[in-house]
Amino acid sequence: MTQADNGKLILLIDAVARGDRDAFGKLYQRTAPKLFAILLRILRNRGAAEDALQDVFLRIWQNAGSFSAEAGPPMGWLISVTRNRAIDIMRRKNPAEPAATETADIFANIADTAGGEEQMTELAALQHCLETLEEQARACILLAYYEGYSREELANRFGRPVGTIKTWLHRSLALLKSCLEATT
Repeated sequence: MTQADNGKLILLIDAVARGDRDAFGKLYQRTAPKLFAILLRILRNRGAAEDALQDVFLRIWQNAGSFSAEAGPPMGWLISVTRNRAIDIMRRKNPAEPAATETADIFANIADTAGGEEQMTELAALQHCLETLEEQARACILLAYYEGYSREELANRFGRPVGTIKTWLHRSLALLKSCLEATT
């Protein structure tokens, strides 16, 4: 997103925090398609994703006052609210067994939801940097941050202690950050 887009979203979220229904409608129009795509990717059920989107926007309405532009970009906050809701739904469905997903399928889904030349460039950089990680670490990152797996679910999937998974995630994120900073 451009700085101008971020600025508009910040203004809309601030207005929503003050109870501005018109701003809420505009925020919905600007962000609902992307948030719905994230929900659909995680939940893999259109009806569940539609229901979850309503819940997400209710949470956004109720918690807009907690948004801080200094803490990060507005779309990041909106995606975080969305992802957390999807994870809550997934855990309620089947807390013990995560869905089997191939990491190649996950990356293909990420590419499907990307839009615009700038986002495609960022996606290409992310793909390049992900390919520099060891296979298990890459799978761990993708499953955790794009599919919503918890550390415990990852530990069960990979047959490793939770502490090892935490280390993999921490180290892999640091490597990704360094790689992405070098490519931009």
